Amino acid sequence: MNLKEKGLTAEDVKALVKKYMIDTSERFDFVCERAKGMYLYDDKGEGYLDFYGGIAVNSAGNCNEKVVAAVKEQVEYVMHTFNYPYTIPQALLVQKICETIGMDKIFYQNTGTEANEAMIKMARKYGVDKYGENKYHIITAKNSFHGRTYGSLTATGQPDNACQIGFKPMLAGFSYADFNDLESFKELVTKDTIAIMIEPIQGEGGVIPATEEFMKGIRALCDKKGILLLLDEVQTGWCRTGNVMAYMNYNVKPDIVSMAKAMGGGMPIAAICATVEVAKAFTMGSHGTTFGGNAVCCAASLAQINELLDKHLAENAKKVGNYFMDKLRTLPHVKVVRGKGLLIGVEFDSPVGKDIKHGCINRKLLVTLIGTTIIRMTPPLIATKEDCDKAYEILKASVQESYK
Repeated sequence: MNLKEKGLTAEDVKALVKKYMIDTSERFDFVCERAKGMYLYDDKGEGYLDFYGGIAVNSAGNCNEKVVAAVKEQVEYVMHTFNYPYTIPQALLVQKICETIGMDKIFYQNTGTEANEAMIKMARKYGVDKYGENKYHIITAKNSFHGRTYGSLTATGQPDNACQIGFKPMLAGFSYADFNDLESFKELVTKDTIAIMIEPIQGEGGVIPATEEFMKGIRALCDKKGILLLLDEVQTGWCRTGNVMAYMNYNVKPDIVSMAKAMGGGMPIAAICATVEVAKAFTMGSHGTTFGGNAVCCAASLAQINELLDKHLAENAKKVGNYFMDKLRTLPHVKVVRGKGLLIGVEFDSPVGKDIKHGCINRKLLVTLIGTTIIRMTPPLIATKEDCDKAYEILKASVQESYK
């Protein structure tokens, strides 16, 4: 729909949102009327180069033609049934996902935080079923981010972050170790520990990749102690980091992995995948979802994943991401550039991140901000070197303006 068809102006839309919606994040100051490929377009038809990608969601491009076609086709047949009857998109998608990433079983959810909740629940139930009621302790990393519902919020190792302030007490049974510090994790393992839960790259924590030594060390620690490795790939999964899943960069395999965002191409779908043994923890009635595995979302997801794989977008993310990160390191006032593939964080030497973000938006480049110093970019994985060159020039102008 567009403004003209509805008899509205951009200011009408902003006024309605301001009057009725509870906003918990800062808005981009334009009405997005259309999106395609690497761009969002406002009501005047002006294009904004999209380097936030719906926060790592629109990985095959905004309104990818095959994803859109899959949604339109499926809507004509079945929109929603709950999970009593079988549906074709659901069956085809489980096969595609499990065979592609080498996992055994899958459980659908709707969002990343729900997927992480399901992962926590599966790990705890597995521990209780196998070892007894006290086997529930989970170790996560400081500065991690796992979601906004209570289990995933408690798993999030940021006690001073706004996402936790005002919502305490958190749940019992979690401890927090230093990321990329294997000894810190070892020190927290007790007889009650059932799992270690980490992100391969800490996104909200500042775009900090795990080292290969750390990831392999954590896998070995879990094997030695008989505990589970849970990987949160809500943001890193499905080609973002230069491989289909980020854990493949490290040649490790989790016992449970969560995924969302890029999985749906813009439709709300998420999942956890687990080994056969661990998946046995979920028995009839132990967990459930009304919309998880929705036929339309599964059809969109199957089309999205096929596009990511068929167009070799993991390889493109690696190639273009390396090119872009090398270029970003030449920006003035850059302290460090971190990331893998097209999940990139640029940390500046002063708390001017908000000014840089606004300068980019004013110049028609969309980026996000972490804290006060870090610009995060998660563009569609169809991004070219030319797109990166354009983004670089806008960032450079915005940095120079912000440091005047």
